[in-house]
Amino acid sequence: MSDIETDFLIIGSGIAGLSLAIRLAELGTVAVISKKEFLDSATSYAQGGIAAVMAPDDSFENHIQDTLTAGAGLCREDIVRGVVEEAPARVKELIDWGMTFTKEHDRDDQAYELGLEGGHSKRRVLHAGDASGMEIAKTLFKKAQSLKNIQLFDYHLAIDLITTEKIGAAPPFTCLGAYVLDTRQQKIMTFMGRRGTILATGGAGKVYLYTSNPDVATGDGFAMGYRAGATMANMEFVQFHPTCLYHPDAKSFLISEAVRGEGGILKLRDGSPFIEAYHPAKELAPRDIVARAIDTELKRRGDPYVYLDIRHRGPEFIKRRFPTIYKQCLRFGIDMAKDMIPVVPAAHYFCGGLQTDAHGRTSIQRLWAIGEVACTGLHGANRLASNSLLEGLVFAHRAFDQLRREKEELSGQIKVAPWNPGNARNSDEQVVITQNWDEIRQLMWNYVGIVRSDKRLERAYRRIQLLQQEIHEYYWDFIITSDLIELRNIATVAELVVRSAMMRKESRGLHYNLDHPEKDEAHGRQDTILKRPSSAAAPTLHFV
Repeated sequence: MSDIETDFLIIGSGIAGLSLAIRLAELGTVAVISKKEFLDSATSYAQGGIAAVMAPDDSFENHIQDTLTAGAGLCREDIVRGVVEEAPARVKELIDWGMTFTKEHDRDDQAYELGLEGGHSKRRVLHAGDASGMEIAKTLFKKAQSLKNIQLFDYHLAIDLITTEKIGAAPPFTCLGAYVLDTRQQKIMTFMGRRGTILATGGAGKVYLYTSNPDVATGDGFAMGYRAGATMANMEFVQFHPTCLYHPDAKSFLISEAVRGEGGILKLRDGSPFIEAYHPAKELAPRDIVARAIDTELKRRGDPYVYLDIRHRGPEFIKRRFPTIYKQCLRFGIDMAKDMIPVVPAAHYFCGGLQTDAHGRTSIQRLWAIGEVACTGLHGANRLASNSLLEGLVFAHRAFDQLRREKEELSGQIKVAPWNPGNARNSDEQVVITQNWDEIRQLMWNYVGIVRSDKRLERAYRRIQLLQQEIHEYYWDFIITSDLIELRNIATVAELVVRSAMMRKESRGLHYNLDHPEKDEAHGRQDTILKRPSSAAAPTLHFV
């Protein structure tokens, strides 16, 4: 018997997962699992806000064109148009659920204060100061808690998806649910989703040495989906946020895109501006260009960081517009009203993921993917700032709209065996996990980072293959722990990124290869597709 049976199983508790749960509560029972606390997600870390056309001098066409330009020829225009046109309605629903966005402080009509960020031609980013994501996460969590059809399971880490393939059924394969580790009790449970399983697990910034992501971002959904046989797309496109705080104790605290949008100037350590040499839009250029420019200057000069200078806006404006960033910088002895902020690029968001249709369906029946774990076609080869939270809202609504039409449940005759640990034993070699974890992140940063080459990618691939073999043997010999699950997942994601990068013989958007520095317009406007080899028996689940 299953430990938990529900109509809808949602894995992940960011904006995509929780907003979908709130909607699905109208249709049946919903179980939402979060690997740590419910507010510990990439959503909570988002400082900028949600991009939506709200101003009279803006238009859908402007937002669409900005998104297409940032995406460097790989966006699906129908998806971009649909998301942009749905944005105001989705934002209104969020407000109806209790979200409060910052209003213009010097106007009587209570218009929203709209931010300007890199790649946008108009002010269109709704925000709650500089802690937008946290306020959105709190709003959604409070709303979800109030609905009786939603069960919330924190400190539950999904291990693998359960599909009909694993119980000997013929294709096409269907997702039945997931095996999940209750990390408090160290007990493995079976979660079954009668009407659907939805991955909303976010990204994989922890695959890299330096990242703006929370510690939970270990690519669990990417890895589980791939092992289950889902089609993956465009995993080579990893966005590096240009400006994370450089400080040994800051843990890559993000300095929002909005700081540059409000006039922040990038400067070298001698105080001279430099970004104009790389793009006419200077600090408001798309993220891939700004991050690559900083990376180039750091490598050229041997400097550990560059500066971001917004002192000219004055203390009153800085403290009002960026209260969270101001306080956080002050903790590390940096008064951004008086001091320039030392910054470096860090791994931020993935543009690729489980390939989905316009509603979040994956290539596996009854398995859906929404948010950063999905490759929807919105972002193409580079994310436009503040389109990410918007994507989570829009695709949660689209998935809900389709799921309410699909009333058929899984057959009660399908039986899934409980997790069987076999002869696995407790490990006394935790150092193996630590060593492999550090090695993967270091080699990804050095060989598969902002600037790549064929030789670096080949070296990374050879090493990843050896690490995969070692991790696989370790996985089968020892009892499952959260550290082992996450190590296995970052290794899988690292392999997917490297393989995808090796396949793309051009430079486009976030993928820049020194050996192929130009775009290949004849062949490059195609998605990079990876599928688990059909011959692989997917030795990922324990059955009795």
